[in-house]
Amino acid sequence: MQVIKYPSREDWATILARPTFDSTSLFDTVQKVLDDVRSHGDNAVKKYTEQFDKVTLDNIEVSKEEIAEAEKLVSTDLKQAIEMARRNIWKFHSEQQHDLPEIQTSPGVYCWQKAIAIQKVGLYVPGGTAPLFSTVLMLGIPAQIAECNEVVLCTPPNKEGKIHPAVLYAAKVAGVHRIFKIGGTQAIAAMAYGTESVPKVYKIFGPGNQYVTAAKQLVSLKDVAIDMPAGPSEVEVIIDETANPAFVAADLLSQAEHGVDSQSILITVSERQVEPVLEQIELQLEQLPRKEFARKALENSKIIVLKTLEEAVEMTNEYAPEHLIISTRYYMGVAANIINAGSVFLGNYTPESAGDYASGTNHTLPTNGYAKAYNGVNLDSYVRKVTFQQITQEGLTNLSNAIILMAENEELMAHSNAVKVRLNEEKPVEERYSSHRR
Repeated sequence: MQVIKYPSREDWATILARPTFDSTSLFDTVQKVLDDVRSHGDNAVKKYTEQFDKVTLDNIEVSKEEIAEAEKLVSTDLKQAIEMARRNIWKFHSEQQHDLPEIQTSPGVYCWQKAIAIQKVGLYVPGGTAPLFSTVLMLGIPAQIAECNEVVLCTPPNKEGKIHPAVLYAAKVAGVHRIFKIGGTQAIAAMAYGTESVPKVYKIFGPGNQYVTAAKQLVSLKDVAIDMPAGPSEVEVIIDETANPAFVAADLLSQAEHGVDSQSILITVSERQVEPVLEQIELQLEQLPRKEFARKALENSKIIVLKTLEEAVEMTNEYAPEHLIISTRYYMGVAANIINAGSVFLGNYTPESAGDYASGTNHTLPTNGYAKAYNGVNLDSYVRKVTFQQITQEGLTNLSNAIILMAENEELMAHSNAVKVRLNEEKPVEERYSSHRR
């Protein structure tokens, strides 16, 4: 890791630059796959699965028999761990349910808001170097709570044409309705446009590599909604002299092992912590099966020494990390001033991996600085807030002057007339619907 001591503010932007890949350079390649799947459906999906995943599939949908077989292959211990995670994720996300009750904004004018589930959602879970069954829980459980009518999951098969048993088991636990052995750009295309086998969805969720990211960006322009812009995983840790170097090193490495393009940032106000943390990183790194991924990611990672926690907060809000760990003496005070972060972990005993798996919060979070404008996946991601209003004759009369004046000053006379014809009607209009007042 590069160590940077007491940088000037003019250098912050350069120091905080991420190791990003410009996905726009892939757009031509990705667009060809999208167009092919849109035109040729399942045949194109199978062709690209053979080309990219090196497996020929007769049937791209996972059968009930395969799910039952997978369930038998998952150990009891892992099932119990998944159940604990499921309970906590369910509890945290179910508490996010709320409607805006009916209010009377002025006499005779009643307004309210109702949360209605997105009817068809698609979940993408990468295959690659690790079976991300935790992501299945994070994406599927909120959809289950929201009561989405159709939940579709796409994930790439291995060279034997199989999906990892834990992924299939997690999908069953999370209430996924249909599972398809499709990865990469062709998976995004199948869910965005629909094929003979895969239903078209209204919104696509989930992380992926640069091809998946580019595909999601392209289909979101006019065909389907997406959860958020995605990028490589990242963590930032803020520490002072009270932090445990072994804990800090473990947190930095837990993010670095995701992939070579991940980034770990340590901001410390205690220069004496630098060497102990570096020593712990080297010590722990050698014990990791994925140490080559982590080692490469650490080349993009930095330790930054600052003078004050106020500076650390300012730099953090500029960086807007996906994950932020605060291990300082007065961490609640530091956290109170954080405004840009995907998910925040407080104190020496709150590792980022807790949020990745079992604490209950969602681990699908904005990366690449998008935490300045986006939040992570939550229950609201799966619903639309529809507004309702009911106005009595008295209520319309009370609003009429304001509506007519505003409409006519915008030169929208039909808008004005929609009020005037009601005011000029000789006989009051009978209320057609009963009031929703509660």
